[in-house]
Amino acid sequence: MSDPFDAAHPAPADPGATVEPADDTVAQTVVDAVADAAAAPEPAPDTATEPRLDLDGIERDLADVELALARLDSGEYWTDEVTGASLPDEHLAEHPTARRLADR
Repeated sequence: MSDPFDAAHPAPADPGATVEPADDTVAQTVVDAVADAAAAPEPAPDTATEPRLDLDGIERDLADVELALARLDSGEYWTDEVTGASLPDEHLAEHPTARRLADR
């Protein structure tokens, strides 16, 4: 069975032959487009769609979690570290790394 693509696009008689454009302006347009694309600067990253990682913030959050775990192990998790007052369960549920009632 023959390939329909081959029938619609026959190979040149001479495999080493080049295909000449029907019009020099078409060839020049292609050359210009390729040159423009090669010379175009890379677009700047769109910071609105590509958020940057806040590594300092991540390190602070990790330190807060590690401190909360240490306070949990020592039994001080439910206590305000400055006043000694009890931290309400609702507050700790909303702010699990809170060390004071004022922490939000």
